[in-house]
Amino acid sequence: MTRFFRIALSRHIVINALKVSVVVGSVLNLVNQGGSLLHGGTISWLHLLLNYLVPYCVSSYSAAKNEIELGESNECQFKPTGKH
Repeated sequence: MTRFFRIALSRHIVINALKVSVVVGSVLNLVNQGGSLLHGGTISWLHLLLNYLVPYCVSSYSAAKNEIELGESNECQFKPTGKH
């Protein structure tokens, strides 16, 4: 589990997850609260936070899981020794 969090919090995954979160979270926020905003309603700050947090978590989880699985498959592959 520690390995997972170390990978999920690595710089390249955090940056990519933030980019995904900004795009997807903005679309989700427009879909979920757009009508209210257009009619002068109030913003639900909890929903706004969740609209950005959920895509961040999904993106970072899948990227970290992918790196772990790629690392494990590379460790299991046959590595030639150069001898025939």
